[in-house]
Amino acid sequence: MHKPALALGAIFAALAVVLGAFGAHALKAIMPPDQITIFETGVRYQMYHSFALLFAGVIHFAYPVKLLRTASIMFTTGILLFSGSLYAMAMLSIKGVGIGPVGIITPIGGLFFIIGWLFLLLGILKKS
Repeated sequence: MHKPALALGAIFAALAVVLGAFGAHALKAIMPPDQITIFETGVRYQMYHSFALLFAGVIHFAYPVKLLRTASIMFTTGILLFSGSLYAMAMLSIKGVGIGPVGIITPIGGLFFIIGWLFLLLGILKKS
């Protein structure tokens, strides 16, 4: 999983930069400040976990255990659910639309982040 984790980490990091610039330049003129904060939180956590994917991919070279592959899957899922739901909430607010009960996706994405970090730890500790 090291090459896919490295590739996804690089892709998600590049997208975080693009989305951050988009939020800073295009959205500030049309989005309320509280929604900009939500959007920026999505960008920040996407970037953090892009680095986590890169880290998991690099560690996989030294510790080729399945737990690191699982960590990468958890980080990817977390980015899609956590950051993706925050982007959706912020963008829908422009039209005055809320996501209602779909907002539960954000903490589920956060749980995937936590699980990813735990699998990363277990993967590192498993190698003797």
